[in-house]
Amino acid sequence: MVHPRLALFNVALLFIAPVCTAQLIDFKSGHVKAQQQIASYPSDSLFREVIGTPSNDTNADVRLLVDGRHNAWSWQGDYQFIVRSGDTLELSRLLQDTTSVPNAVQNDDYRLMNLTHTLSDKDSTVVVHRLDRLHAQYAGEKLVLKAGRQSVSWGNGLMYNPVDFFNPFDPAAVDKEYKTGDDMLYGQYLQDSGNDLQFVSVWRRDADGNTGHEVNTNALKYHAFIDELEVDTLLARHYEDNIASVGAITSWGGAIVRGDILLTHTEFDTYTSGVINLTYSWNWGGKNISGLVEYFHNGFGLDEKDYGELSTQSDLVVRLTRGELFTIGRDYMAGGLSIEMTPLIHFSPNVFLNLEDGSGLLQAVAQYDLHQDWQLLVAGNFPFGSSGTEFGGLPTGVDNLEFSQGPSLFAQLAFYF
Repeated sequence: MVHPRLALFNVALLFIAPVCTAQLIDFKSGHVKAQQQIASYPSDSLFREVIGTPSNDTNADVRLLVDGRHNAWSWQGDYQFIVRSGDTLELSRLLQDTTSVPNAVQNDDYRLMNLTHTLSDKDSTVVVHRLDRLHAQYAGEKLVLKAGRQSVSWGNGLMYNPVDFFNPFDPAAVDKEYKTGDDMLYGQYLQDSGNDLQFVSVWRRDADGNTGHEVNTNALKYHAFIDELEVDTLLARHYEDNIASVGAITSWGGAIVRGDILLTHTEFDTYTSGVINLTYSWNWGGKNISGLVEYFHNGFGLDEKDYGELSTQSDLVVRLTRGELFTIGRDYMAGGLSIEMTPLIHFSPNVFLNLEDGSGLLQAVAQYDLHQDWQLLVAGNFPFGSSGTEFGGLPTGVDNLEFSQGPSLFAQLAFYF
């Protein structure tokens, strides 16, 4: 019997085939990225007990972008070849039942279409290839429709973004060039006023491979211009939760202010989350600089005294597990600068601070355009905080051991073609 997700993949190929025979194919571009990451762990870290210190990871990612177009119709397919090798892969396997370590390898276990295939899985190395985009699009004068694997980003948060519940980036992620795609139907209708209406239907599967409204997402967003304001209102049914949000963007004294307020009603409670940020750009010493400061309230978050009971907080845990949230506390401040040291070198110091327990993360990112089509990205992460805090070390339930990590270094060399 043919697996239902494999059958859906075959249907997608049948859709693409006529386009291929019509020569409507454009091998647009792509990239090759090689990554090296080293992380240290303090003496009381459970991670150190499992894999030692420092951990060492070597990863590679190849992405090929292909599309085609005919009048108002088009299609896109992004192919990925991914290699993951090192200690983080081993750690994610050993601690896969916890929320402290994300899955190190992309998979389509809960997506509608299974477009990922493991080529090799030996020792501490995994090689997979997959389609991260595969969708068809109709773009008329006022109506846009896209069906298939794609990505969408909503919300006004720049570091923390509670409205972006479709595969959001980790706030501290260094490379945010491509967001992982989901299987969905997306539509946008543009009004004569310039306002627009958008909708998204995301289809998923549960642990048994079944699809249905219990794991799907349906969302409707209206984007409007009101004088100097840009306003977004959103209603969504996300898994079995009801979500409503309102957000706005405006200018203030030469700065840009953005924000969102989000209400989530679950089976157990109703939670209020919110984010507000301010960005400002200026020139100092002949260098272009932009700054950002952001406050985030996590309605699902815990007080510091409740960190040890994280496993009992099902609404929070399920969002950590699905990768919709990356924080367990309630209130956060984040800030950062982007400094153009030279036209080829950009330096970005960032800070993430848990206001409840005083712990945080200092991050320094440097981007260097080595040569045409070559880019070097280097980052250092430096967590700080006392024992029992989010960034200092969360309790594990094992005496004298915590979920804690020390300084880490990340380097990526990318070639674009």
